[in-house]
Amino acid sequence: MSKNQLDQSGEVQDVERLGTNPGDPLPMLDGHVSHGRFERVLRAGHFAVTTEIAPPDSADPDEVLVRAALFDGHVDAINATDGSGAHCHMSSLAVCAILTRVGYSPILQISCRDRNRISIQGDTLGAAALGVCNVLTLSGDDVGAGDHPEAKPVFDLDSVSLTKTLRILRDESRFLSGRKLDLPPKLFIGSSINPFVPPIKNRVDQLAKKINAGAEYIQSQYCFDVPMLKDFMARAVDMGLTEKCYILIGVGVLPSARTASWMRDNVPGVHIPDSVIARLKGAEKPLREGRNICVELMQEIKEIEGVSGLHVMAYRQEKWVGDVVKRSGVLEGRVPWSPDHSDTTIGTVS
Repeated sequence: MSKNQLDQSGEVQDVERLGTNPGDPLPMLDGHVSHGRFERVLRAGHFAVTTEIAPPDSADPDEVLVRAALFDGHVDAINATDGSGAHCHMSSLAVCAILTRVGYSPILQISCRDRNRISIQGDTLGAAALGVCNVLTLSGDDVGAGDHPEAKPVFDLDSVSLTKTLRILRDESRFLSGRKLDLPPKLFIGSSINPFVPPIKNRVDQLAKKINAGAEYIQSQYCFDVPMLKDFMARAVDMGLTEKCYILIGVGVLPSARTASWMRDNVPGVHIPDSVIARLKGAEKPLREGRNICVELMQEIKEIEGVSGLHVMAYRQEKWVGDVVKRSGVLEGRVPWSPDHSDTTIGTVS
């Protein structure tokens, strides 16, 4: 697909160069629901790449920007995780606000675990007011998995009802109570799916529920099993789901066989075949082999019908995201927009 697209007047516009003044919202395009760059990339037909940033255990905004700068020129959007693993960090809303003000395209993760519908609706309006254009709905990990097991989970909503709630805020300009909004949030709304928990048919049905609830893009759990993914995607294509929603498949860098085994045994929903673990165990340099595996998966997944992009997860391996994206060639020479750090020391990597 071409890097350029035609606007209503027929003028050619470069998708990646629009909105180069950091923090300024992009002009709204016909048929779009947000001012964001991430939505533009997908609707223009590009194969998209996203990643995620682990919020710091700190009140220092520079820590966020230094981490984000590792992804410059390699990704189209950056997820800000929301208490991932039920561990407390800087809030996803704050991370998104910091990223937005310098021009990044963050994705606000919203977990149902920690907030009720009143708080979630208020945070959503606040995020939109701060310029955040993308949200991702999640149920949230069980508090027993984190370092605050005594915390009380909320789960007033689940990921499907939360997605419906965000669509009501945006499309009907009202709260769940019925009270009208003065200005609705302009948000590109997504959710998540795990295709690797059998039976596969149930997972495709769950995907359909989330799309019918209003999800416009989906990010999946880690994929290390391409045949299983192909089965899932074939069913999704047959049901017409990929015509209604952009699907980005999760991939990741495994640093060692030990880490892979631990993830398989302890992280809910992570499926890693024995063959992958054996390959890492037999490698002379496991970390390098883990990157090679990731690159090969990215290349295979890109060719699967219905896949619109990749979500690259690399917890504590963020410095390798650019390497695997570049080596995989999935962007086909396209360079995602990134801020100019030449006039500031904030967000630069020494």
